[in-house]
Parts: sequence; structure tokens; C-alpha cells
Amino acid sequence: MVHHSKSGSKAARDSLRYEMLAAGCSTADIAVEMRARWRMRPREAWRHAHGWTLQETADRISDHSSSRPGPGGAVAADASLVGKWEKWPGPSSRRPSLTVLLVTAEVFGCQVEDLLDLEDRRSLPESDLRILQHTVAPAGEPAPPVAAPTTQPTVPDGPELVRVAAEESAMWARWAETSNVGDLALEQLTADTRALARDYLFQDPIAVFTRTRALRDQVFALLEGRQYPRQTADLYMAAGYLCGLLAWMSSDFGRLQDAETQGRTAWLCAELADHDELRAWVLSTRSKVAFWDGRLKDAITHARRGTIHADDGTVGVLLACQEADAWSQLGAADEARAALARASDARDRQGVDHVAGVFSCPEFRRANYATAVLLRTGDPAHAVREAQQALSSETLHSYGTRSQMLIAQASAYLALGEPEGAAQALRPVLELPPEQRLEPVTRRIRELADAMARSRMANSTPAAALQSEAEAFCMESVPRRIALSPGTAGT
Repeated sequence: MVHHSKSGSKAARDSLRYEMLAAGCSTADIAVEMRARWRMRPREAWRHAHGWTLQETADRISDHSSSRPGPGGAVAADASLVGKWEKWPGPSSRRPSLTVLLVTAEVFGCQVEDLLDLEDRRSLPESDLRILQHTVAPAGEPAPPVAAPTTQPTVPDGPELVRVAAEESAMWARWAETSNVGDLALEQLTADTRALARDYLFQDPIAVFTRTRALRDQVFALLEGRQYPRQTADLYMAAGYLCGLLAWMSSDFGRLQDAETQGRTAWLCAELADHDELRAWVLSTRSKVAFWDGRLKDAITHARRGTIHADDGTVGVLLACQEADAWSQLGAADEARAALARASDARDRQGVDHVAGVFSCPEFRRANYATAVLLRTGDPAHAVREAQQALSSETLHSYGTRSQMLIAQASAYLALGEPEGAAQALRPVLELPPEQRLEPVTRRIRELADAMARSRMANSTPAAALQSEAEAFCMESVPRRIALSPGTAGT
């Protein structure tokens, strides 16, 4: 039976070809490597080794055959026909004639036998095999003989049977041990993923998004090739974290539908990797997306499902915080407080995060959720104390989490009837550069301005000033820049 698997991506093929050419490898070497990596049929491997498209190959075959001396006549080839010749003897294919094989070998600069594997030889008519035994190669030298089956194929027996079986196993082992990724490369992928998850907390978000997308594409290309099962699992884990990071960032850009798509792909990768910590972080990411999309019950469901897989790291803390956040938004104070208590319990049992950065929940992040929940459940005084204690720590915090904490603190001051305290808390947020004004921050600024407009201070000078500053702040933000851009950062 002929097995076909998806060829490497064009980017992966081009990268391999350039690398091998720079190393002094021949086209034949490249064709062999491509067959080993991506299980290509031999004719397809030779075409990709040259870097030609189906149509370019068809044009070369047609042009060469028209000026070629000797029997056989011209070959009229097109892209579809070349593709069918490459697939033969698989489904939806066409057997290449002897003339086609000879012309194709001359175009590729190889021997005819280089274009044939065992499956091809088994499927060729005996008459064609006999003719090929006496065919002169393009360079004018006799082509190596192609073994022709007898009318009644001989089945080996005795020692020969054992020897043939051993050779077959050895051939399979050579194929099985090939890998397009090494352990050092996997270590580098992990290190690069950790760097991206950390950098997103402090650097230009769109620049980090672009780097994350590029690394994800590299991992996807590697997964299209062949590697050991444990390496495949590691690649799926890397792809899951990268898609999860893209989902997190997409939601921060206000692109919730795109974020949900990334989240579903991240979940598939977590399942294929069979990695519980990744499952938990993906469900945390999906809970975040659902919360900002107004699907609060989905946010709770994702957070609770994630807790089942949260055996290590700080993800258990974040999942409980997210559940509390959603309950408080629904007005369920008792459930929100119970979830906050579980977050505190999980904090005492937390371990080490595999990736960290975005995929971690330090104490400041927990306090940010607690401040918002306390405010929504009617305890602004406690919310102010929680925020003040967290903000007084000397730990370096991400600008996004710090901004949300300051907004919650300002809201608490507003609830306590202290507009001056609210204005002072908001000042660092309103001074954020536009490239750091993410959707959670701009939305909460709007909510605070609306709350002040509905309060007894609605007609005060601070309220009017806040309304004006909030509108200007949101007009120059990352979500608005992406919405107005003719070509957004793709997901």
C-alpha cells in the first residue's frame, strides 16, 4: 500500500533547501532528505529539491521533450498531469510512460531509477522494467539495472527468508528514526516561548504578537514533518502555549472572536500533547475571553473545568480568581467570596509554572482580582486596603495588571465619596502611552467614567474632566488602532 502524508510547508522546504545548498549538498542529497523528512514520493521530492512548482516542472518537461532526439515523441505536460505522475501508483494518479520518466530524469538531472521506489517498481509492467534495464542514462552511461520481477515471483525461504525480513525491518527502522527536530531545538522553542510570555507583560504588545505568530508558524511547520513521539508531544505543547498566548493577546486587542478561535486550537494542542498544566492554562485563557465577551456562565464553566487539571504552578490561583470575577459580575456575592477564598487556599499550595509570564498568577495579580471582586460585592473600603497593600510592594508588575488595579482603586474611592483620591489613582493610567492601552484597561476606564456620570458627583468638575480624559484616552488605544488599520496583525 502506498502511504501519502502531507508535505512540508513551502517555507520549511525552502529553508531546508537553502540550508543544504549552503552546506554544499547536491540536489540529490536534498531530494533524499525531503523524502526522509516528509515521506514524499520520489518524483515530488526531486521537484521540491529544485524548488519548482508543478507548472514550472510541466513547462520544463514540455520544452525539453520537444527538442529531445530519439524515440518517444514530445510530451505535453501541465501542472495537473505532473501532480498525477507524482502520486502514482496512489489514488487519483496516472502512470508515467517510459518517455515521461526519461524526460523527467533529464530535466531533473538524475537517473531514471532515482525517480522510482519499490512501490513504483512493483506497479510498473514487466515490459517497462525490462526496457529500463537497457536504457542509456542522460549522461551517456548505462543506467543501473532495475530489477524486473519474474513471471512467477520467487518467495524466499530458509536463511534467505530470514535475511530479507531483517533487511525490511532495517529499512523501516532507518525511516522511523528520522526526525526534523532535535532536543536542543525543543529546548530553544521552550525558552523562546517563555521569553514571549514574559515580554508581553512589559513590551509593545503588537510587536510581541508578531514574534509569537512567527514562532507558532515554525512549530506548525515542524509538526508537518517527522519526529519521535515524545518530540511530537513537546511540539504540540509549544504550539498550545503559543496559540494560548495569541488568544490572550487577541482578546486584549478587542478581537474576541479571533481569540476564541486561537483558544480552540490551543485546546486541541493540549489534548494532543496530553498535558494537564497546558489544559488548565488554555481553559484559563478561554475563561478570560468569555468574561470579556459577556459570556459569564461560560467563563465560570471554563474556570471550573480548568481547576480539574490544575495540579501544579499558579494556574489554580488564577482560575479561582477568574471564577470569582465572573460571579461578582453576575451579582452573586456569596459565590464570588467563596471563589476568592479558594484562590487564597490555592496560593498556599502553588508550585512552579512551566512557562510563567502571562501564564502565571503572582500575588499582585491575585490582589487585582480580589480588589475588583470586593468592589462589586459592596466592600469598597476593603478593596482600597487590598489595592494599597499590593501597590506598595516593590515587585515589578505588568503595566496592564497595574493599570486595572489602579482603576479598581479609583472606583473604590469613588464609591466612598472621595473624588480626589479617585483622580490621583487614575493619573498614572491616563498617562499610559497609546501602545499600552489594551481593551481591559480602556473598557474599565469607560465603566468608571459612566459610574461617575451616574453618581451624585455627576455635575462636578472632576466628573466632567474624567469624562473628557476617558474619551480621549480610549480614542488612542491598541484596539482602536487595530480596528482602523487596513491590515491588522493576523492570527
